[in-house]
Amino acid sequence: MVDVFSKALNNTIKIKRILGKIEGSHPGPTIVFFAGIHGNEPSGIFALKKVLAGINKTQVKGTIFAVSGNLLALKNQQRYINQDLNRLWTKKQIEEIKNKSKLNDDEQELIELLSLLNKVIKSNQPPFYFFDLHTTSSQTLPFITINDALINRKFSTQFPVPIILGIEEYLNGPLLSYINDLGYVSLGFESGQHDSKEAITNSIAFAYLVLVFSGALKKEAVINFSSFYEQLKLQSNNTIDVFEIVYLQRIQNNELFKMHDGFKSFDKIKKGASLAISDATEIKSPFNGRIFMPLYQKKGSEGFFIIKPIKPFLLKLSAILRNIKFDGALVIMPGISWVNKKEGILQVNLKVAKYFAKALFHLLGYRSKQVTTTHLKFYNRERVAKTSVYKKAPWY
Repeated sequence: MVDVFSKALNNTIKIKRILGKIEGSHPGPTIVFFAGIHGNEPSGIFALKKVLAGINKTQVKGTIFAVSGNLLALKNQQRYINQDLNRLWTKKQIEEIKNKSKLNDDEQELIELLSLLNKVIKSNQPPFYFFDLHTTSSQTLPFITINDALINRKFSTQFPVPIILGIEEYLNGPLLSYINDLGYVSLGFESGQHDSKEAITNSIAFAYLVLVFSGALKKEAVINFSSFYEQLKLQSNNTIDVFEIVYLQRIQNNELFKMHDGFKSFDKIKKGASLAISDATEIKSPFNGRIFMPLYQKKGSEGFFIIKPIKPFLLKLSAILRNIKFDGALVIMPGISWVNKKEGILQVNLKVAKYFAKALFHLLGYRSKQVTTTHLKFYNRERVAKTSVYKKAPWY
């Protein structure tokens, strides 16, 4: 067991890898919450402990798990010890870690979490739902991040908070991207600033809404369901737009990066606005848009993102095109071919890629993740999504 401290509550609790498990009295979904994947983000840990303590087992359908992330980093109140645990979840990195004779602390955490994840999937019944609770270094509205599969979109639109698409195109190796590759509904929830009480109460509200929307609990079983919903609606300033990431300011090794003070996620910014200083050079916004997750902590390789809202018409059009598998027609175009049709992986020759708008690929659910010397690869979540498993769910 390790001690985890909350500045917001000025309280320390002892935790294990499994924060709790509730097996319901009736068949139903398998719900898995992760918290503390980053060790300086303990709010989800404290929220889940409170939620689990308030659930009546006899009212639960299915099984609920709450899992601690990076235990050693949580103990030390650090984002990570050697490597960011939430950037290690690629097939290539996992295989390399498995073959190592000696693991660093964060790699050992990954192996333990991977073993637990595989055991949960093998030993429990679908439909599976996975949720990763996080906080940010800046002030922010609560929001949901998803890998852009329709099952993720449909489930996440039940919550009265903004939704962010496309983060998988900019981050390599998040836990939820790995789970998305397995085909399951998986959402990230960012509840607020690391050390704010609202980050804990927003996570509590989100967790209860998850349990109701997934069918694990009836609405009547959650005494304050309406107040939890209204809380998130109020905290998000009634913002329920769907946004897309259009830019990431990456921080290189040994770069001296400092964000200007006062920015909050979702603040509107204009092209040319001064946002940060990097190695004594001013960084200005390349776009009009909204700033997203500006970095106000020492550890981290993402300085800030810029997001823009997506028009509802385009969201509806993309759903139609994906449902009819329109992406199959892409390979008749020159320079585009399948790497793996079943897994939805395309490769595009760089010589012709400039003639194809990235927005077209995004519309069809593709995100670019890997560039070779000659080709750009695009990955699609729809072809691996276990959509049929969720079709009987009330939210689908």
